[in-house]
Amino acid sequence: MEVKNQVTPDMQVAMDFFSQAEDGPFVMLNLLKFKEKAENDSDSGSSGREAYQRYGQVASQCIQKVGGRMIFTGAVTGLLLGEIEENWDMVALVEYPSLEAFRNMTALPEFVEASKHRSAGLAGQLNIKIKPTSPVR
Repeated sequence: MEVKNQVTPDMQVAMDFFSQAEDGPFVMLNLLKFKEKAENDSDSGSSGREAYQRYGQVASQCIQKVGGRMIFTGAVTGLLLGEIEENWDMVALVEYPSLEAFRNMTALPEFVEASKHRSAGLAGQLNIKIKPTSPVR
């Protein structure tokens, strides 16, 4: 299996993702890799992690605004099984009530504005949509 971190999805991948049939609540697994130093004027002098945290504060509010919730965030501290070239720095699990809610969140003006900090701080990311098979607490 080849893993390719990206900061933004390819247009066709995004179109395919958002054109899926609506199937209710889901959890998004975010695997995050930060740049050593942020890369934009407003985040100058910050680490990639610090720039991403600026984005994360706004994103958390936007998630709540569309009816979602942060389930878990944490720093990656080790790898027991498998091999990867470089480990991710952070993991986040976010529950969304629907694909429509997720799409609406990405269009909120404050989310769009804060995304500059995300781009400044991220070296790459994997977003994996998960359909829970048991209730999320």
